[in-house]
Amino acid sequence: MANQVDTIAAETRGHYQLAGSPAAGLTMGTWGFFVGFAAVALYGPAAKYFQEQMHLGGLALGLLVAAPQLTGSLLRIPFGAWVDRVGGRLPMLTLFALSLVGMWGLVFILLTVKTLTVAAYPIVIMFGFLSGCGVASFSVGIPQVSYWYPQSRQGTALGAYGGIGNLAPGLFTLLLPYAIASWGLAGSYFAWFTFLLIGAAIYAWFARDAYYFQLRQQGFDSEASRKIASEKGEELFPNERVWQAVISAAEDPRTWGLVALYFVSFGGFLALTAWFPIYWINLYHMDVKSAAALGGLGFSLLAAIIRVFGGMISERIGGERTALLAFIAVLAGASMLTFVEEFSLALTGELLIAVGMGIGNAAVFKMVPKYVPHAVGGAAGIVGGLGALGGFIIPPFLGAVVDALGTQGYAGGFFAYVVLAVMAIGVSAYFCYLDRGSKKSTTAVRPAILQTR
Repeated sequence: MANQVDTIAAETRGHYQLAGSPAAGLTMGTWGFFVGFAAVALYGPAAKYFQEQMHLGGLALGLLVAAPQLTGSLLRIPFGAWVDRVGGRLPMLTLFALSLVGMWGLVFILLTVKTLTVAAYPIVIMFGFLSGCGVASFSVGIPQVSYWYPQSRQGTALGAYGGIGNLAPGLFTLLLPYAIASWGLAGSYFAWFTFLLIGAAIYAWFARDAYYFQLRQQGFDSEASRKIASEKGEELFPNERVWQAVISAAEDPRTWGLVALYFVSFGGFLALTAWFPIYWINLYHMDVKSAAALGGLGFSLLAAIIRVFGGMISERIGGERTALLAFIAVLAGASMLTFVEEFSLALTGELLIAVGMGIGNAAVFKMVPKYVPHAVGGAAGIVGGLGALGGFIIPPFLGAVVDALGTQGYAGGFFAYVVLAVMAIGVSAYFCYLDRGSKKSTTAVRPAILQTR
């Protein structure tokens, strides 16, 4: 009772301090996502070095390049839920701290061990898991930015957030080979560690949680915090029953259909961001810089940029039809990469997959609030977290095909994407059927937030 009296008295006297602004919240949320998400490209451009030093087979190499995606995927759900408890700043800094430990471990190993052997493989992959924690920054930055903006401005704010942050893997895929050529792998990872450290420091210095969380941290109860924050222009507030929403979404079979689609589109995007440099180097005997340029520009950056247009298309013709078209493009591209050896056609296949996956990512989250309206937040967490696991599961499979077929396995492995694309087309067709049969519009709760997840 005394605590409530003190809180009410403090509110009456105006004894609270609020800092930050929507523009600063967007800038810092995007910065945090960009810095952390770059870890998707941690091992892909350097895979040839690790393969030669440790004499890795295809399966072991695929597991190595996929390592950052495992933690980056699984941590999305709990860290996204944590934001609704304490705001985004503490969860983001925690992810940075874990990533810094991983990056420093890699630097230490490379500086102290003159020649890596297969005995160092478990340590290298462990530090990859830690470094990949930053990939989960996506699920922290989304609500952190969202709480700063009113409903009417969510689309623009989160479009900028997703578009800029998603550029990081492609840019780092492009830059890392040049850094390795100039500074060596140890020097390159030390530069990356320095970038991560400076990035975390900038975030820690400038990032602020939305007003509601600032007030809660100053001792105000939930009701008083909402009242004051509302007066300051805040419209969105956290759901205090986060885990109940997750459980409810898991009980709806349509959630798992959306997981399957996102596994192919976004999980596939993460997997191929790491795998395409290896593909171009080992199958077409390209130098590391050229292979990284094709993987970074021709796939990762293209898929990130085209996602914005995927959202626009989904608004016009619906997420169901957009997804169907997107996965047909993935099927066409995967078929080219599997059965055609001519370079120009293989490159066309890569571009088709990039376009299909980028558009597919936007289409999936257009459908989330429509088909799971009773548990939108929980569904978004499950779809985003478990769907992204494709980035960890697919590369080891591609590597196993290489072990079985030799060099030609780099092409043959893409048959997995043919199978996945056919499955995704079937699921998309089912959602089209549901859409045609639906006579009742299910308007999304916070649709602008979810389209960029």
